[in-house]
Amino acid sequence: MAKSRELTYSQALNELEKIVAEIESEEVDVDALAEKIKRASFLIMFCKEKLRTAEDEVKKVLTVMEEKEEGPESAEEDDGF
Repeated sequence: MAKSRELTYSQALNELEKIVAEIESEEVDVDALAEKIKRASFLIMFCKEKLRTAEDEVKKVLTVMEEKEEGPESAEEDDGF
């Protein structure tokens, strides 16, 4: 899939909100309801995964920042020097 066609978190969230609004306003035909629910389920899982990935990346950055703040002195102390 080309980069320009990849689903983003914002796009997924917007589509999910649209589906929810359609279902709440009863605009969805009963025949299309199952497909809308399947799509909504996919979008929810997609958004959750994007959020988990972002959270993991933030944790990694914070860990690196904390390690840099501790500096080489702390590393020497940990080695017993």
